[in-house]
Amino acid sequence: MRKLMLPAVLVLNACMPVSHNDIPTRAIAPQQALPAMKVFATAHPVRTVKSNADLAQDFLALSFALESGRALSIFTRFDGPITVRVTGAPPASLSPDLNRLITRLRTEAGIDISRTTGAQANITIQAVARDDIRRTIPDAACFVVPNVSSLDEYRHMRRSSRTSWSALEKREKLAIFLPNDASPQEARDCLHEELAQAIGPLNDLYRLPDSVFNDDNVHTVLTGFDMMMLRAYYAPELQTGMTRAQVAAQLPKVFARINPAGQGRPAHPISETPRAWSDAVQTALGPGASPSQRRSAAAQMLAIATQLGWTDHRLAFAHYANGRLLMNSDAEAAQQHFLLADRYYAATPGAELHRAYVATQLAAYAISRGEGEQALAQVDPYVDLAAASENAALLSTLLMLRAEALELTGRHAEARRVRVDSLGWARYGFGPDWAVRAKEREIASLNPLNG
Repeated sequence: MRKLMLPAVLVLNACMPVSHNDIPTRAIAPQQALPAMKVFATAHPVRTVKSNADLAQDFLALSFALESGRALSIFTRFDGPITVRVTGAPPASLSPDLNRLITRLRTEAGIDISRTTGAQANITIQAVARDDIRRTIPDAACFVVPNVSSLDEYRHMRRSSRTSWSALEKREKLAIFLPNDASPQEARDCLHEELAQAIGPLNDLYRLPDSVFNDDNVHTVLTGFDMMMLRAYYAPELQTGMTRAQVAAQLPKVFARINPAGQGRPAHPISETPRAWSDAVQTALGPGASPSQRRSAAAQMLAIATQLGWTDHRLAFAHYANGRLLMNSDAEAAQQHFLLADRYYAATPGAELHRAYVATQLAAYAISRGEGEQALAQVDPYVDLAAASENAALLSTLLMLRAEALELTGRHAEARRVRVDSLGWARYGFGPDWAVRAKEREIASLNPLNG
């Protein structure tokens, strides 16, 4: 299940505490027409550089537990070719995004998967209204369920063991429920995560910095690490019904064959993430908590990370969360947390994209102080990375910040070109025109030249 919390925290409100719900549609003046929506054409996955010993441990942790922490007794996957169909009222962007994803799964993970229109498809992707999803599972942006093919069928069977992942003995039919009234990027992000979990691992791990199998939702499309996990998932050495011990016994052979470069690398195991830290993240950044409860939970995140001696991306994320929640009350303290987050992300292999999110905060602060060159130094290293990561919301945010920084340095013609470029990506990342305009105004308001 893809959670609602972090995309909104990290991107939609990346620079100012403004919610879409705070801005009525009619308040956004229709300036000049927005440029055409931009889309990504070529994937740029980065091959994982982990040792095979670490990959084997990650595989077991992802494959033999659910996100809730409940253990799974056996390994399950699809046996034979996998077919996928789309039903409901899908947005126009869904079909090309699905085609690109299926091509990647076939070429990068070696999985025999294809589209069909037949009712007997193994996986049904039903595009429904976001409210329909939230009425079913309130904190879900999208989710996947075994042994059903429609949302109505799931509602009828939701208390049955047939829709329980922990009771599943083999995968034959599943349904993915995606929002059809979200931004193109949100629908695509859901597609990547839910289809990957429909055919592969069911768990998410905060300790993975380079994966969509992580509830921080920093990575929005399947990474090189994810494709390696899926390739191993469908290795001929593994079979549905295997126990954890049986799978563990085969993994050295599997990874030696599919990832020979990882054989000579030393292992660097990462400690497990305690439930208390994960719960604190949900309270700090999820729905329903009061401002004081959020700040207290963020402080608890940092206390747990410090107590456990973490120096990786989880400690960085704790600083980032504290920075986000202190922005309104103590901007200077928030800035110090962002600087510390950037320091720890920089020391964590695979956390480059995380630094791009922090850069939006550091650049926003610099722009608000009229420091254009400093803001450019923050955003420029991450523009190409955001594009390669296919994160249009992040890319457009970086470009809008860059445009304001260019204005501050007197490069007005270049600023106009960058701003137009940002709007094309924002249409994919944020969706409707009012949301694009709201984001544009939010970032423009940082610039002291705009009053």
